[in-house]
Formats: sequence, C-alpha cells, structure tokens
Amino acid sequence: MALPKNMRLKGHRTFNYIHKNSTTYHGKLMTFKVARSNPAILLTHKSINVSNNFRVAIAISKKVSKKAVERNKLRRILQEWLLTNIQKINNHKPYWLLVNLKFGDFCNDKNRLLEEFQNLMFKSRLIK
Repeated sequence: MALPKNMRLKGHRTFNYIHKNSTTYHGKLMTFKVARSNPAILLTHKSINVSNNFRVAIAISKKVSKKAVERNKLRRILQEWLLTNIQKINNHKPYWLLVNLKFGDFCNDKNRLLEEFQNLMFKSRLIK
C-alpha cells in the first residue's frame, strides 16, 4: 500500500528546500528532516490541489541494502505505518518530512524499525 500522491514529495527543488530549511531529528536507524511546507515549490509539478498538508518522502540508500526488493519492502512498511497512524486530523499540519534510513542491518527487524519511526514521529511532534 503506497502513500497517496497528495502525500508524496518530489522534485529536486523540494529536497533542496528541505535540506536547507529543516530541523533534523536523529535516531539510531534513521534521521528525520522536518521543514515547514512551501507549496509554491510544488506548483511546477502541476498539482491542481496544492495545499499545506503533511507530505512525506522516504529515502533508502543502497548502503542499507543492495537489493531494491528489500529497500522497497522497508519503504512499504514505513508507508503502511503512516497510513494507519496519521489520521485526517494530523494531515493538516503544514510540514514536509524527509526520512533517511541509515546504514545498518535491520531488514529483518521490523519491530525495531517501526518503534524508532514512531519515537521520532513523537519527538518531532508530527503526531501526538
């Protein structure tokens, strides 16, 4: 189950903006970069209903796993958690989130991955 298109981030200008204007939260397995949304950047992607809603990008390096199948599996696990735990109430938050998974062997430890993801979501105050 993938994130809906209205929740995904895309475009190099979007990522440049996040890298320059974000607050970083570090965990053992991943880092979060949270920035205030800037819908003007997304206008070039011809998004008709551009809004200030919460948007997410999950970046997983080849250093985590050389196999795309495993990287996609990790991405789907995190996306599924987001879809089940972000209610419509929290979707109005005007923030963009970039999740970077760090190098490590945690492909088989789904619980540890989700636990840290949830802790960072609380730490960054994206969910209550």
